[in-house]
Parts: sequence; structure tokens; C-alpha cells
Amino acid sequence: MKKILIPATSLLILATSNLTAGDVELGKQLNEEHCLKCHGSELYTRPNRRVKSLEGLHKQVRFCEQNLGLTWFDDQIDSTATYLNLEYYKFDLKP
Repeated sequence: MKKILIPATSLLILATSNLTAGDVELGKQLNEEHCLKCHGSELYTRPNRRVKSLEGLHKQVRFCEQNLGLTWFDDQIDSTATYLNLEYYKFDLKP
């Protein structure tokens, strides 16, 4: 089994949310390979973005994955959402 080092911010997700933290590096790779083919990263930082919560971010990643016909596993959704939150959204993870 591959040993994965999880950044402290990812551990905070596990401790304070019922959503699981994903593999940040996998999320980054999936974002670069799939998400950024449709849009640039400016979508994540625009002032009028649709995503307003960590749960909403997971739902949006799932929506995009389904629209692209990618058939990702849950861990790939979690990894991509975790990466996007740590890199761009920075949602407060306190309950």
C-alpha cells in the first residue's frame, strides 16, 4: 500500500468535516488533465463564483465530472475538491 503524506490542512478537513480529504497531488493532476481543458483557473477566483461551500465544491466537481463523462471514483472527486479548496477556495473548515 502506498504511504501518503497528508498536509496539515488536509488533516483539518478530516477532523472537522464529514467530507473526506483526498490525495492533493492526485487532485492537482486530475484538475490539470481534465478541468483546465474546459476553463482556466480564473473560474476558481472570480468574484461572482457559484461555489460557496466545501460541500458545494464537491457537488460542482461531481457535476463537471459527469458532464465530461469521466466516470471518476469518489476518491478522485474528493482529491480534486480537496486540491481546489486548498489551492483556490480556502473555505473555512470549522463546523
